[in-house]
Amino acid sequence: MHFTSEQHLDDGVLEREFTLGEIPGILWTPASASASAPAPLILLGHPPLGLRTMYPRLAGRARHAAADGFAAATIELPGSGDRPRWAAAEQARADLRRAMEAGEPVGDEIIDALVLPLVEKSVPEWQAALDALLPLPEIGGPVGYSGGVISIGIRLALVEPRISAAVLFAGSLVPAAMFEEARRITIPLHVLLQWDDEGNDRQAALDLFDAFGSKEKTLHANMGGHSGVPQFAGDAAARFFARHLH
Repeated sequence: MHFTSEQHLDDGVLEREFTLGEIPGILWTPASASASAPAPLILLGHPPLGLRTMYPRLAGRARHAAADGFAAATIELPGSGDRPRWAAAEQARADLRRAMEAGEPVGDEIIDALVLPLVEKSVPEWQAALDALLPLPEIGGPVGYSGGVISIGIRLALVEPRISAAVLFAGSLVPAAMFEEARRITIPLHVLLQWDDEGNDRQAALDLFDAFGSKEKTLHANMGGHSGVPQFAGDAAARFFARHLH
């Protein structure tokens, strides 16, 4: 890991950009974090729109996490931002757009082509980021995962033992294979569902929540579309992490 820049935000949060091989990322640590008082870490997931595009939202989430005593980190997803374009992903996105514009159902073939390779490529990169972040003296366990592509969160929750709890944003386009993985998850989960999400199949989201094997799982369903998440929903997610990561 190589830090490329740093700045102190106005609330005392230290923001550092880094590279991990070819992968860009950002780490935010609260002013209270130190070698004698390391902060638990939350990995901030995001859709594959690029870190530059997602920065305002990610920085806002990180600052809220820092106010609760957490460090937060994110990395660029494969094929996004300044990373090399990924022909297979571009084709899958084009096929998805065509189906949606034609008003056709999005078939399993398109969903699998769009999501499964992203999961296969990105999950090992998140694990490599953990390998690099956790040895930092100001960072400590346990680790949480929050938001982003729900299929990435499912795979990480299943295969990464350092992740103790996860907040997942319910979304469509979940391959059938991920339902099988969901049944094997055991960590505590907090799932957020926007009831009127224009891009989400509500029943599929409910079926996925039902499939999760965790003994402790909570579904927070709120009225409104994809971008209308109420502030109290974020507060509930923060309380969830406070219970499981402090």
